[in-house]
Amino acid sequence: MSKLSRRVVAASILAGPLAAVARAETPAKTTRVRFATTAGEFTVEVYPDAAPKTVDNFLQYVRDKHYDGTIFHRVIADFMVQGGGFDKDYKQKPTRPPVVHEGKQATAKGLRNTAGTLAMARTGDPNSATAQFFINVKDNSFLDPGVRDEGYTVFGKVVSGMDVVEKIRRMPTGRGGPFSSDVPRTQVVITSATIVS
Repeated sequence: MSKLSRRVVAASILAGPLAAVARAETPAKTTRVRFATTAGEFTVEVYPDAAPKTVDNFLQYVRDKHYDGTIFHRVIADFMVQGGGFDKDYKQKPTRPPVVHEGKQATAKGLRNTAGTLAMARTGDPNSATAQFFINVKDNSFLDPGVRDEGYTVFGKVVSGMDVVEKIRRMPTGRGGPFSSDVPRTQVVITSATIVS
């Protein structure tokens, strides 16, 4: 085999796995949602090919304007920011039935609880997620399926406005409404959530 042939084969061997990783980390089919908040705007991209039921559920809440007027009620600076369930008076908004857990499926597509990713909040029951979501502000691999029970379903990521998410995570927190801690002292209200593409 000539030197040129060996180089072509080596390049092919390297390109194959790298191409597969790129596809897994960035699923092809996406939809974007822009969140306007009292702290600024950020945009998330969601991946229906990785977590179809989760994404459908989330986008239906967006279409129904469920998130408009809700707050980020749980903010832990070295962990995540969570919202989508309570209004400004700390009243929990009604939701549809829970969505089936798709954590393992999403992980198989390359989605993990890394900084900037969007995941569904839930109770101890993996199949209890409804409308609440959280944004990881650091790599939280212990939330991935197989590490901590069934894990948490990652279904998107912040693609612009991560500085706003950073601003939210740095806000002083304390008691608020029914919560004894982790509530921003200055409320962060989602004024609108809109599908933009």
